[in-house]
Amino acid sequence: MIVKWIESRIPNHENVKDERVRGAYGKAASLVGIGCNALLCVGKLAVGALSGSVAITADAVNNLSDASSSVISLIGFKLADKPADEEHPYGHGRYEYLSGLMVAVMILVIGLELLKSSVQKIVSPEPISANAVTVIVLAASIAVKLWMASFNRRIGRKIGSKTLEATADDSRNDVISTSAVLLATLVAQMTGLMIDGFVGLAVAAFILISGFSLVRETIDPMLGSVPSREQVEAIRRKIMSYPGVLGTHDLMVHDYGPGRQFASVHVEMSAQENPIVSHDVIDSIERDFLRDEKLHLVVHYDPVATDDPRVPVMRAFVAEAAKRIHPEITVHDFRIVPGTTQSSLVFDCVTPYGMALNPWEVRARICDAVAAEYPGYRCVITMEHGFTGAQ
Repeated sequence: MIVKWIESRIPNHENVKDERVRGAYGKAASLVGIGCNALLCVGKLAVGALSGSVAITADAVNNLSDASSSVISLIGFKLADKPADEEHPYGHGRYEYLSGLMVAVMILVIGLELLKSSVQKIVSPEPISANAVTVIVLAASIAVKLWMASFNRRIGRKIGSKTLEATADDSRNDVISTSAVLLATLVAQMTGLMIDGFVGLAVAAFILISGFSLVRETIDPMLGSVPSREQVEAIRRKIMSYPGVLGTHDLMVHDYGPGRQFASVHVEMSAQENPIVSHDVIDSIERDFLRDEKLHLVVHYDPVATDDPRVPVMRAFVAEAAKRIHPEITVHDFRIVPGTTQSSLVFDCVTPYGMALNPWEVRARICDAVAAEYPGYRCVITMEHGFTGAQ
């Protein structure tokens, strides 16, 4: 219901590739998080003080930090909305990644504080008093956090926001930790067993593990992680749908924040085609990607000789020889340079990361295979790694 209300307040809300629409969703979700967490914090602080439970009080502090996290997210979305300027021509979208990282770090801090207080509780246990109000407040907290986890994940996936997905994971952690607190409280009330500290210890361990995972996920795009296979394949399929395109390679995607991606790619087209026609197709590709995908794409034209019958046959042989070395090795920019005594096969060879063989060994094996099959030819190979994880 709240999601529908938010959508009704955002013009053109379905166009989540629009930076302004993304920002509006993110800021609305952050404001909802601030309000919900502030109310939960006040309720749990009161119950924790009355019952004497360190776990309930720690859970209240956790909600306070969650409200702070939502404030950080709100600031991150506002800063990311700033337009490009002379000093930042690619915009300010990475502020959103920074705010997500700060949320993840706060989760780690919460886990460490809960770990410390839980150890103290195990060493020096104190009796816990509970009543119907305690149970109701904790149960209500679980219900609210379940909704918040679903709400943030739904909005986060809708707009592709790592910050909101981190917030959703944080809410999920709260559901687990508050459920554990409620269990410890009921056990202490019914049996007298003081498991409060041990439960807090287990929850702290879970939060720390989750926090480390979130830190890694939010750092990855800032370090330049590879684009998803789905995005790579979608880009390739769209490029290959244009008339005259024979192949594509050397795709690079640079991420300057959600919805702010720049890319470059090489496109193979017939060298016999009128260059003006080929250039017009390339212009169309660049314009269409910017209009449809909000992707700033620069296309490099690679002419391919299509009137030489040797090219497809020898290229297929070289590609197969490379595949026998490793199934993920690919070749591109293949051409034949004739000579008086010996002709050259000139091409690029892309090898995957983590191969047992080094590039020089791969080059030597391909050259040996070509020399054995085509004695009058030699290989001139440029060895390289791909920039999309798979070529």
